[in-house]
Amino acid sequence: MDFEHLVRTRRSVRGYKKQPVPRTLIEEILAVAVAAPSSMNTQPWHVHVLTGEPLERVRRRNTEVMSAGGKVNRDIVTHGEYQGVHRHRQVEIAKQLFAAMGIAREDKAMRQDWVMRGFRQFDAPVSMVLTYDRELDPGAVVHFDLGALSYGICLAAWDRGLGTVINGQGIMRSEIVREEADIPANEVIMTCIAMGYPDDDFSANRVKAHRETVAQIARFVGFAE
Repeated sequence: MDFEHLVRTRRSVRGYKKQPVPRTLIEEILAVAVAAPSSMNTQPWHVHVLTGEPLERVRRRNTEVMSAGGKVNRDIVTHGEYQGVHRHRQVEIAKQLFAAMGIAREDKAMRQDWVMRGFRQFDAPVSMVLTYDRELDPGAVVHFDLGALSYGICLAAWDRGLGTVINGQGIMRSEIVREEADIPANEVIMTCIAMGYPDDDFSANRVKAHRETVAQIARFVGFAE
């Protein structure tokens, strides 16, 4: 696929077919994604790819704990609730998704069900758990590197007919993911990527998030007018 077309058409997929994804295809995607840049060529990433019963156990336990009121227990330090323009953008995409799914503002049950879908990693057949070596904490630089890897995974998957969504909800209870995926204690769990064949009948998959313009996000210093 033409690169610009690939970038502009890619979107987050939140509804998947039950069709399994071949391991050979996942390996091909990762072989492309590891060409991502990293600080000083450190290539600090590890990828734990889950499917089948191990992934179902993560889903089940994650959902049970969080639906019972459990607190978030992630390996990485995260911000509190979004505020200002970041909150505005968060709400904007939520409105688009709820409208596509026909979820009314006052429908608390359906809204809660949507949250649970996130904890289940949107029922995708594959979950890629991204980690890095704990010795690299505090991880501002390594987080940047894993972000580059994540984007590479999403683009390479889209180019091959697969959908993805970077899904922090799926690892909100990092101890569950660590236990079920047998992730070593010396690796920090950063995020996960849900992956599978998109379900074209799932309305939310047609939602494309708004992006700010170049004029809104960039400054040019030293350029001639």
